[in-house]
Amino acid sequence: MKVLITGTEGYLGAIVAPAVMRAGMDVTAVDTGYYRSGWLYHGVDQTAPTQFKDIRQVTPQDFEGVDAVVHMAELSNDPLGQLLPHITYDINHVGSLRLARLAKAAGVRRFVYMSSCSVYGEATGDDVTERSAVNPQTAYANCKVLVERDLRELADDRFSPTYLRNATAFGASPRMRFDIVLNNLAGLAWTSREIRMTSDGTPWRPLVHANDIARAIVCALQAPLEAVHNEVFNVGDTAQNYRVRDIAQIVASAFPGCDLSFGDSGGDNRSYRVSFEKISRQLPGFSCQWNAERGAAQLAALFARIDLTRAEFESRGYTRLRQLEYLLSTGQIDQDFFWTEPFSPAEPPAPVPVPVAVQALVEQGP
Repeated sequence: MKVLITGTEGYLGAIVAPAVMRAGMDVTAVDTGYYRSGWLYHGVDQTAPTQFKDIRQVTPQDFEGVDAVVHMAELSNDPLGQLLPHITYDINHVGSLRLARLAKAAGVRRFVYMSSCSVYGEATGDDVTERSAVNPQTAYANCKVLVERDLRELADDRFSPTYLRNATAFGASPRMRFDIVLNNLAGLAWTSREIRMTSDGTPWRPLVHANDIARAIVCALQAPLEAVHNEVFNVGDTAQNYRVRDIAQIVASAFPGCDLSFGDSGGDNRSYRVSFEKISRQLPGFSCQWNAERGAAQLAALFARIDLTRAEFESRGYTRLRQLEYLLSTGQIDQDFFWTEPFSPAEPPAPVPVPVAVQALVEQGP
């Protein structure tokens, strides 16, 4: 099977592409390259041949001979999505739908879409399932809902989409992210020996390790079509629903000598517990092999191995918003997030002003 993966230079892509290749599939890749500077450690033995191209600029030729697409390449930062929603919609919704239509027209049979449990937003009562109503609270989550809706309209006997609603990811990746909850807390614990929560940590979040997300993708690609055709799967393990304060305590335990404190109730209303019974029941071969305790221990061992510094932890390469702000402020991407012309030492480009909303958030800090 020949698989086109988008987003292979991202946090998950660096894990997913090698996993698909190890499963015996032929992988090609597309990635815009926003986050290429964020390489934390040597952690993969092979990478996929990658075209550095915006998903909004793919062509029918990019799908020649492709049997399946795994689509991960979207803007993945909630603060940026809220401040610049038109960019998020242009890339995450319009760009993803265009990609899917081109894939279908080219005869691609399978389309595995990386959705998110964030579509559930603020949920109360029992654990939400794939049949529960969605309640997106951010532009990022709303785009996931819109793409799922539109892909369902494309599904037929020639085109088989599958929707993987991932829990909040965590764990080590060479293309590391320190702007997601467990990874961020682990970085704070290692570099400052303290975790000061600004909230009381009562909201619920489901977690899933990056390696388990990769495992779910491989299983979806290998499954009989009838098992995954137009199906939604929450990706994770029901036992891995945690309150944010529990995540903080797990991380603190993995970093001896770390001080942990909590604040008052915060303004983020997103809280949801998720059922993952369907994926364990219906997707052949899938089960989670990681939990928060094992993931925190993995990060503690990694940080010790590479001697992670505070400066590196806080550097722009591992925080989506900071990296995109840098690319904007240096004129490397334009106001629509397309790459500008390559830099020529003989004729330096004019600086591109950072959108006011982005600059304000950067000045406030994460």
